[in-house]
Amino acid sequence: MSDSISFDDFLKVDVRVGRITRVEAFPEARKPALRLWIDFGPDIGEKRSSAQITAHYTPEQLVGREVLAVVNFPPRQIGPVRSEVLVLGLPDENGEVVLVGPDFPVPIGGRLH
Repeated sequence: MSDSISFDDFLKVDVRVGRITRVEAFPEARKPALRLWIDFGPDIGEKRSSAQITAHYTPEQLVGREVLAVVNFPPRQIGPVRSEVLVLGLPDENGEVVLVGPDFPVPIGGRLH
């Protein structure tokens, strides 16, 4: 079991829904990855990220897809890419990432409750 956090700690994590608008290969990454541009609506705008999701997704499959991401972590430099958000996913039985997103249409930029 993992360490406990308070509910107030949980509320500090800002998880929002965004729509992937652009995807490019990331050949400089140590492990296969893609560069993502994600629109979080007018309040947050477009943010960039990189994700090791090539086992299940092609760039063409991702454009227009809604995903959940943490938007209030500090940016991280990953090689030549400045990752501004952390896209959320779960490992499948082989440890490959499956993205997390809403089952039904929701407003872009909406916060996880």
